[in-house]
Amino acid sequence: MSEFQAGGSIRNVVEAMWEDLPGHFAGAYSKLLVRPEVCGSRRIDYRISTYQPKGYVEPHTHRVQEQVYHVLEGEALMELDGERRVVRRHDVVFVPPGVRHAIYNTGLTDLTFIVVTSPPDDAEPDSA
Repeated sequence: MSEFQAGGSIRNVVEAMWEDLPGHFAGAYSKLLVRPEVCGSRRIDYRISTYQPKGYVEPHTHRVQEQVYHVLEGEALMELDGERRVVRRHDVVFVPPGVRHAIYNTGLTDLTFIVVTSPPDDAEPDSA
């Protein structure tokens, strides 16, 4: 990993290790590509995830974070506030704060998608 650069950074996805994150199960892996600790970003968490068939993230909510999921390959069930819908290649899902959500690879092949989250951490903003 290179030093943080004020002018930005360039990184190939192969340079990042697959992470087995809390709340993700059965072959659900992510590469954390843009985050404060990775490249010095302040407002963005950008990751690519690949879930093997049966892989999933448990239902959860975020207090202040917004998320966008962009499915690149495969098919899955996306759950938003208890309702499940099939998502597939090039579907884009917006998840506002407070919406309980999960994604389950119920397809026959690996599911690969991008997740963009802002802000990067789910702490309440300072009121000062």
